[in-house]
Amino acid sequence: MTEPIAPAVPPTPPVPLAALLAREDLGLRQIAGPEDPDTVIHWAHTSEMADPYPYLLGGELLLTAGVHVPEAAGSGAYFYDYVSRIVAAGGAALGFGLAPVHDTVPRALVAACEAHGLPLLDVPPRTTFSGVARAVWQLMAQARLAELRRVTEAQQSLTAAASRPDPVPSVLRQLAQRLAGHAVLYGPDGTLIASAGRTPTTPDTREALARLASVVRPLRTPSAGAGEGDAAGGTAREDGTAAGPPGTDIDAPLKPEPAPEADAALRPGTDPEPRPGSTPRPTPTSATDTHHGTHLAAYALGTAGGFVLGVAAGQRTAGDHTIASVAAVLLSLLTGEHQSGAGADRSSALVRLLLGASAEEVVPLLRPGREEPWVVVHARPEGRTPDAVTAAALGAALGSPLTDLARDVVRVLVPGGREPEPQPGWTLGVSAPAQPADWSAADAQAARALARARATRTALVRHGARPGLADLVPPADAEAHARALLAPLAAGPALAETLRAWLSLHGSWDRTAVALGVHRNTVRQRIARCATLLGADLDDPDVRMELWFALRRG
Repeated sequence: MTEPIAPAVPPTPPVPLAALLAREDLGLRQIAGPEDPDTVIHWAHTSEMADPYPYLLGGELLLTAGVHVPEAAGSGAYFYDYVSRIVAAGGAALGFGLAPVHDTVPRALVAACEAHGLPLLDVPPRTTFSGVARAVWQLMAQARLAELRRVTEAQQSLTAAASRPDPVPSVLRQLAQRLAGHAVLYGPDGTLIASAGRTPTTPDTREALARLASVVRPLRTPSAGAGEGDAAGGTAREDGTAAGPPGTDIDAPLKPEPAPEADAALRPGTDPEPRPGSTPRPTPTSATDTHHGTHLAAYALGTAGGFVLGVAAGQRTAGDHTIASVAAVLLSLLTGEHQSGAGADRSSALVRLLLGASAEEVVPLLRPGREEPWVVVHARPEGRTPDAVTAAALGAALGSPLTDLARDVVRVLVPGGREPEPQPGWTLGVSAPAQPADWSAADAQAARALARARATRTALVRHGARPGLADLVPPADAEAHARALLAPLAAGPALAETLRAWLSLHGSWDRTAVALGVHRNTVRQRIARCATLLGADLDDPDVRMELWFALRRG
């Protein structure tokens, strides 16, 4: 006999057969087969073929009026073969219409359904097959709506839990409540960090969940001197002995067991450890298994894959998977900063700066073991105002998470050794390489480079670092001269900034107006005011040179 096939079910919740029988408007009655409350229907299909097997996908309520039944079918052999083919195709139930061909359901059909364990429904004359199909789809729509409402409410509650003072335990508690099961968070080393909900009663179920979690956790190369317990996924005690995997008795001897392969459904699917001589495949992001009737699932959190969410529940539906996936995303955000320690280091650096530490002291936290100078980048997007998302994306493109979003400019502190390149949709100004003590000056350099880039419509302008005549003058003398020469402009910072931009752009009114974001007449008025206050002829190239020297030192 042909083996039954697994139904290719649609992405909608199935309809319990009991719910269809409860519809008084249909008047359906089960007259044969097991009365199992877990029997479900995925769709309704009408066929009068003597062999419906080629036309069934599985999970159907097959409806027939018996047109295909030959007159000499009373012996029962025909119905036996007919029902066996429905069962082999994965049919869920058979509905037999009493009109217009047959007045009663053939006894041989009833006996065949009993023999094969196929539920047989009596469809009264007043009920059309299209009415039965419509009722199935109505029940499916109701179930789908209820499932969507359940998932939406769960998502809202999980998001609210993530905003509480104890976000990780709150998310786990809410997840366990929504799935009526157990939720646990494993650390990068496999240790149990937090859990919530009803703990599985049997230790082997807890161990199975821990082993499943190891399937989605990328293998870590043991450090030098690591023992076999480390390589096997266990943790080391202070006395040097190996402890078992999470969920096991800490005093029990370590018994490494391979992760379940025959039962586990891996997505996208891989062995937890590659066999000798085999080609390693990507680590799956999630895995599922069933252990003694308890459904288990594990989800890797984030791209680093250090933390793993484990779930054990009495059932597993598409909605349950969606809810657990939402929780995994939230937990990825909550634990992501701790996977590499970079987020904690940046927070520590900020706190130290606020408490009075110098930039030189906190730089090792931002980039341990590197001594190259940094560069400052000022950037403006073309035709739009920057936001937090675009600022973070720019920082990622430049290779640095250290970004600052101002009103119309994004500043990025880029570690040395990474040369900023032009970015599509951005105008960039780049400072000369600078040590932490000179970051303030580098910030000013980047601002001037950005202004020049915007005025010349260039994607990226770098601050020139070539030595010149100005380097021949002692800095203290140059700054004193600049303060004295520019003193008449001290009361109007906009005047000095306009004069600097105007001189840098060779006296162009239009490009200076674009660089400063003002009208060209405003530039003319400010330059005329500067000439009056300074008592100088700004058309004289010698005067311009001296003022430019002072503005660079001022």
